[in-house]
Amino acid sequence: MTAFIVSACNTSEQSDQGKDTTLISLSPKTMKQIAAVDERYQSYNVETVEVAGGQFWKPYHLMDSLPDLAANSTYDVSQTNDQLYRQLKPLDLTDKRLLILAKGLAPAYVRMSGTWTNGIYFQDNDQPKLTKAPAGFVNVMSRKEFGGLLDFVKATDSKLVTSFAVSNGVRDAQGVWTPKQAQKLADFAKSVGGKIAAAELFNEPTMPTAGGEISKAYNAENFAKDMAAFNAWAEKAVPDMLVLGPGSVGEGSPNVSLQGMGMNILPTEDMLAAKPNPKFDVFSYHYYGAASMRMIRSGPFSVKAENALDAGWLLKTDTVAHYYAGLRDKYNPGIPLWITETAQAAGGGDPFSATFLDTFRYLYQMGSLAKKGVKVIMHNTLIASEYSLIDQDTHLPKPNYWAAYLWAKLMGTQVYETGQGTKGVYVFAHNMKGSKAGVTLLVINTNKKEAPIHIDIDSEHYLLTSSQLEGQTIQLNGTDLKLEDNGELPVLKGKPVKSGELTVPPTSISFFAIPDAGITGPK
Repeated sequence: MTAFIVSACNTSEQSDQGKDTTLISLSPKTMKQIAAVDERYQSYNVETVEVAGGQFWKPYHLMDSLPDLAANSTYDVSQTNDQLYRQLKPLDLTDKRLLILAKGLAPAYVRMSGTWTNGIYFQDNDQPKLTKAPAGFVNVMSRKEFGGLLDFVKATDSKLVTSFAVSNGVRDAQGVWTPKQAQKLADFAKSVGGKIAAAELFNEPTMPTAGGEISKAYNAENFAKDMAAFNAWAEKAVPDMLVLGPGSVGEGSPNVSLQGMGMNILPTEDMLAAKPNPKFDVFSYHYYGAASMRMIRSGPFSVKAENALDAGWLLKTDTVAHYYAGLRDKYNPGIPLWITETAQAAGGGDPFSATFLDTFRYLYQMGSLAKKGVKVIMHNTLIASEYSLIDQDTHLPKPNYWAAYLWAKLMGTQVYETGQGTKGVYVFAHNMKGSKAGVTLLVINTNKKEAPIHIDIDSEHYLLTSSQLEGQTIQLNGTDLKLEDNGELPVLKGKPVKSGELTVPPTSISFFAIPDAGITGPK
């Protein structure tokens, strides 16, 4: 279920200054619970290439010009592409500021995966790290690097999610996946007191050749055989690990065909229908509403900043969720639905993904998909490229981090039906984090007009605005959000508002926290 829309004003009317006259009335005491999410609903990715070091999306400020699109069409990360990628050193996961910011989002799942994971070689010894991956692999990860991630997961009250190597280096004589690398990762994690909570076999099998070192003839039957081998191994070797899958991407969006853009796409339904039918504990998929300017400049799988608040852009996430939920219901009915990777745009994000403008998409997706039954959403990434929550060079929070921080502190696991909204104004409600009888309302106003709302109970207002939609500075109740002088996160404080009618500003995001709304608390 999505936020209910009752107005019929058009885009040109939204752009006028003034005030929408359609009143949104909210009565938290009468709201009915319609869904529940995981306590780690808001989670994030730390890409394997960040942990191990290697090539990742080059920031726009380091580009003299945008990459040649002809060089991107095959999308194989095992091939050197200096226009698209820059070399990363292994991420220092002991960095104090990074730990502070990650703890601010706890509890969460931390997913170590990404396209580069498909060809990763785990060097399970304490010898100097190999300078070149063995045949059949693309990159190398050391014990020290993987152990550092396990320490980070523990220090931040997180749980580890991953995927495994699926490249030629782990396949038997018949071309079927074997657990010789997965077993080493599971054994090492156990040896240092860690564990893998959940795993996909394959990062984005809908694009099987993207990670390199795998047969270009890989098909649905191959995936079905691989999943059978993976499930047999997981049941015996890591019985408490959730099996996620298929981890697909790039489907379900109207008027978008990745095959039409020259990419080799293996349809999810073909994989699910192949014998033996793949089975999962959790149905997972990835969602990107667009590809970044690094990869695509125009067409239905791109988005411009001037369209970032359009309903057609924001609601894409609902359409794709409906598509994958339908496949889940057909082939693996009754299991939870997770998004294990999502951000503004694939390929590192567009420039505006690092600004306040993308915060509307981030929070709309969190609010809307909770109502649709999605249990976990993992943002890509915590700290790499434009779409990250934290700047990879300064380790300072971006606007989406502050949105995530407010969500983590204010939004609980119970999801309520809000009943109504108006065009361009989206309303969501969860139980209030840390309050047994509380409710938090999330009101997203994408219009250039004030929006009137009526709340029939006193609340604490947390208002997010920015003087520049495409700026990286964000204000909470008029004050810049930033770290304290000692590097710690600020204590969030709302502004008391009395029951009755009030207005939310144009292009703003509001949380209304109501500690005593009269609900019974999380079930």
